[in-house]
Amino acid sequence: MATETIEILDSDGVNRALTRIAHEILERNKGVEDLALIGIRTGGSYLATQLQQKIVEIEGSDILLGTIDVTMYRDDLASRNNLSVGLTDIPFPLGQRKIVLVDDVLFTGRTIRAAMDAIMAIGRPENIQLAILVDRGHRELPIRPDYIGRNLPTARNEQIKVDFDDKDAAQAVHLLRN
Repeated sequence: MATETIEILDSDGVNRALTRIAHEILERNKGVEDLALIGIRTGGSYLATQLQQKIVEIEGSDILLGTIDVTMYRDDLASRNNLSVGLTDIPFPLGQRKIVLVDDVLFTGRTIRAAMDAIMAIGRPENIQLAILVDRGHRELPIRPDYIGRNLPTARNEQIKVDFDDKDAAQAVHLLRN
């Protein structure tokens, strides 16, 4: 049986969603003071960079940006083969800072839990907020995003694929049905 691909967000849709999320982040946090974005490697890192650019355009002020790899904090590490450990790059102290954790797709919540564990191993931020491009449901842990680009309830056997261009910018979101 062939896989059916349905475009959920095109490039303009992704851009609008990220612009809305950037505005919501700024509104909730009253600007960028003591605020930082941390993207979960790899899709979340790319989106965090795009959000950083949008926030700079809107606010006129820079915002700190970091990347975190959650491989060693995964609860399924023993059952997965050949997971490569990537770079964690957080070039600022976490203490007394509001962190917006960024990822592309939220499913069970396990990657977010791993990311929070990884962040807490580095330092203790004032709080951690969660920004997601697509929330597809099926949570296994009590994790809820603060900022959502698109809610898209899915069947468990469906997949969400975020396409990035050669400059690592999100270009489209597709639903894959088997």
